[in-house]
Amino acid sequence: MAGTSIQILDHDPAWPTLAGDAIAELRATLPQEIVEIEHIGSTAVPGLAAKPVIDLMAATPDLETVSRREDALQDLGYRPHTNGMVDRLLYFRAVGEVRTHILHVVTLATWPTRNQRIFRDYLRNHPLDAERYGQLKRAIAAAGTSAGDYTKAKTALIQEIVDRARKELGLPPEPVWEKTASTGS
Repeated sequence: MAGTSIQILDHDPAWPTLAGDAIAELRATLPQEIVEIEHIGSTAVPGLAAKPVIDLMAATPDLETVSRREDALQDLGYRPHTNGMVDRLLYFRAVGEVRTHILHVVTLATWPTRNQRIFRDYLRNHPLDAERYGQLKRAIAAAGTSAGDYTKAKTALIQEIVDRARKELGLPPEPVWEKTASTGS
């Protein structure tokens, strides 16, 4: 996947429905394990151009309870994925080799201050920053940036916006790059 190019599409009004369907499936499958679940990422921001991948974030009191239920997640098509992100479990669903959904499972204790949720909410309420972000994503994709470098190429702008959003919420700054130093993608 690291060598594949990125596809950025205009916002699709079907994305929230796809997210809602996936959320309902996950709640029904893991009702004891998942306490909160939301649609995050660019597909959750009306009008924002995005990769056509539905990002979800779920909260659980203990990550181990979800790990023990990976068979149930696999029955829904979610496969575990390790990419160096800390403090979470990560799963993806794909059709063939094309990812359609990414599920981040985090602890309930970290849920209120998760940068992904803060970033999404800020972009929903600040259309000029959302437009700026969409333009950057299109430029990165047009440059032929690999999937492995795509997120890194967006990090400076995401950090700037998240810093502003966290400040508005009275929260201290926090790095948006959540991967360990030894992990490249």
